[in-house]
Amino acid sequence: MTALSWIATYGAWAWVVGGLILLGLELVLPGGVFVWLGGAAVVTGLVSLIYPMDWSLEFVFFAVLALVAIFVWLRFVRPRPKATDNPFLNQRASRFIGQELVLDEPITAGYGRVALGDSVWRVSGPDLAAGTRIRIVGADGAVLKVEAA
Repeated sequence: MTALSWIATYGAWAWVVGGLILLGLELVLPGGVFVWLGGAAVVTGLVSLIYPMDWSLEFVFFAVLALVAIFVWLRFVRPRPKATDNPFLNQRASRFIGQELVLDEPITAGYGRVALGDSVWRVSGPDLAAGTRIRIVGADGAVLKVEAA
């Protein structure tokens, strides 16, 4: 039995059952989308019980309702990342980008070391002598990318 013939046979109850299945699917595959699709299907079924519609009109009603519900969820309900007073928390290397300092050990074969704060960091960049003024331009994991300042 195809989905269209099933919907045509059972009418509004097919929408209610399909909506409940989508709501149950949200428990298994969380993400928020299935809640709104399931809710739109259940509402379509309930409206179709009160005001009988042709199955093609039911699909249009469901599509519009689902799109509106997902739009409202994306625009107003879904949580947005909150502004933080410490944007580089757990991104220790990223907080040093833009700083200028003096190279402690020379960079040879693309790598060297520099003391920064209370730690010694591995740096990568062009070969430079110890004592050269450098600028941190990026980070790759725990390796700071530098260039001559």
